[in-house]
Amino acid sequence: MRAAGPLARVSFLDGPVWVVTRQAEARRLLTDPRFSTDPSTPGHPLAGFAGSADEQAGQFLDMDPPEHGRYRRMVIPDFSVKRVREMRPRIQRVVDRLVDDMLRGDGADLVTAFGLPLASLMICQILGVPYEDHDYFHRCTRRIAEASGEGAEQETAAARTELITYLGTLVDRAARHPGDDIVSRLAATRLATGELSRDELVGIAFLLLVAGHQTTANMLPLGVFTLLSHPAQLADLTADPGLWPGAVEELLRFHSVVDWAAFDRVATEDVELGGQVIRAGEGIFVLGASANRDELVYERPDEFDVHRGTRHHLAFGYGFHQCLGQHLARAELEIGLRTLFERIPSIRLAVGPDELPFKYENRTFGLYRLPVTW
Repeated sequence: MRAAGPLARVSFLDGPVWVVTRQAEARRLLTDPRFSTDPSTPGHPLAGFAGSADEQAGQFLDMDPPEHGRYRRMVIPDFSVKRVREMRPRIQRVVDRLVDDMLRGDGADLVTAFGLPLASLMICQILGVPYEDHDYFHRCTRRIAEASGEGAEQETAAARTELITYLGTLVDRAARHPGDDIVSRLAATRLATGELSRDELVGIAFLLLVAGHQTTANMLPLGVFTLLSHPAQLADLTADPGLWPGAVEELLRFHSVVDWAAFDRVATEDVELGGQVIRAGEGIFVLGASANRDELVYERPDEFDVHRGTRHHLAFGYGFHQCLGQHLARAELEIGLRTLFERIPSIRLAVGPDELPFKYENRTFGLYRLPVTW
């Protein structure tokens, strides 16, 4: 499709939609206010999957400006470059503890022993989940991350309901006994003044949990697998740790673990894009993984290259809805991967690559398991 042009018409569920395959057109669409992400907008391709108003309260990923901006501005300070820089020692401590635990044996599944717990423990700290609740919280998030096959949708829905109920108790606790975390801050500054309702604050917490947890949890094992599959480039990283930030960007571009699911839009008026006219009420998806392999932007786009050194990818989206937690995700990936390979230099796959179960059918790409040994 990308070879044929930047836009294509495809069938999706009950009718046709447009897809954007190239990066320039993707960036234009994602910054154009004439395209709505709100699933209640007539013609939105995912309209049938929108939850009730109560379920959507506070979840500003599915809101358009200016409502989206009102919520986003409330949480931006907690994810700024400065704030994440201050968090790096905490990330390092969590990573070191996980590696310590793994080194008590001679092998591990990096999905359950590293990727999921690192992402889960960090989001616990950000949201203010008490230490004694970490195991429960982690089990719920793991049920969402690992649900597959028959009954997966019901399992995910049950875990989602359980987490939302828990987050409600977390909000109530933060309102009574505030701590140094984002939920406590919002409870004190927004909930107490009536600027946020309880449901809205629960929705914000749930959005931050899912958006900030699933992607990093999946990218960490994928990063290990990819680097083990490119030993010469891994050797370059070992010899020059200054290459790690660029390697993280390349991993994000190369895998694009969140693709169409975060790039759903509908035109609210007729718009010309990529030589096509998108009519009002027509649905459209940006194919982020395709845009990140655009031959007009990248040389040898299907090759993994830690020396590429570009941050101009769409792994975190673009425009109004660009990922709020991108600085935190970069820090977790850089610290996690660098520390793992520094402390366990003999790490290797415990099974052949063809035996690894990939999440091809999931909205967030990744691995179900990554058994390694050393």
